[in-house]
Amino acid sequence: MSSGSHFTYRPARDELAYTFGGRIPVAHVRSGDVFTVHTEDCFGGRVRGPADLPSQVCAMPYLNPVSGPFFVEDAEPGDTLAVHIASIVPARDWGVSATFPYFGALTSTPHTTTLQPPLDERVWVYHIDPTAGTVRYCATTSGHRVELPLDPMIGTIGVAPAAMETRATIVPDYYGGNLDTPQLRAGTTLYLGVNVHGALLALGDGHARQGEGEACGVAVEIATVTTLAVEVIQGGLPTAWPRLETDTAIMSVGCARPLEDAYRIAHHDLTTWTADLCRLDALDAYQLISQAGRAPIGNVCDPNYTILAAIDKAHLPQPQPAYADAHARLRSLTQGQP
Repeated sequence: MSSGSHFTYRPARDELAYTFGGRIPVAHVRSGDVFTVHTEDCFGGRVRGPADLPSQVCAMPYLNPVSGPFFVEDAEPGDTLAVHIASIVPARDWGVSATFPYFGALTSTPHTTTLQPPLDERVWVYHIDPTAGTVRYCATTSGHRVELPLDPMIGTIGVAPAAMETRATIVPDYYGGNLDTPQLRAGTTLYLGVNVHGALLALGDGHARQGEGEACGVAVEIATVTTLAVEVIQGGLPTAWPRLETDTAIMSVGCARPLEDAYRIAHHDLTTWTADLCRLDALDAYQLISQAGRAPIGNVCDPNYTILAAIDKAHLPQPQPAYADAHARLRSLTQGQP
């Protein structure tokens, strides 16, 4: 791992990407590099108030932009890319959310229509106070307000898919993408399997906060200034699905429809990962996760649904450090970063 350089990338509006794969890299990074990326919200900054209905100010497929991709030197198919999120800072003092016709968990969709009318399109504006650490919810048809905890996360992050595929950024899958899990906050290390030369990492779609499941399909959407560190873990066991590590837990991500399939993907991956790290019999690992694990839902609205399987490290019998302790190395590397 190199000693680490630090640069900042801030894309112009016409430099934002809307796919994973099929894009020329915007910069090159190496293992040990720490870099800061400016990202836009899922609306590209076009929704700023209640009158800015997304259907009027945004155009498909230009939703959910990401910054990048970044070419990671020495990353080759079969490797794993470790991405540590050092900090996520809201770039503005406001965020927005919305409801859409035919989008969200509690409405009919273009694929499964029902006789009820579609939901109204409506925009909510949230005031963000980083000093107080709050996000202010205001009802649109009454005076109800409540201060919610500011909990910034990255909604969309991933690498290029395999087999020369190009995938829209709104889709979550094995390469990452629109995972929409609140677990992708500062202090988390994300592990992604490398599918192409250079990995081609990209990220965007910041959220000031999001409830598990992202029920209406739109979080408190924000632009961010996000600082990352990367490391290439060469060879070894393949990383078939995204994995997360914090100081206290390991997590596996599954993306599919129906949600039951995403659940199975995540729990199969966590079971086999736990068995390998702890030298446990697979059924013993399965039993431990069955009794001590958690299953936080990422989203139930995107083209694939996202669910995690998580277990606290405290429950594991002296596990080997995951990925040769990449999380601890990258955390140490980024201490003191803005």
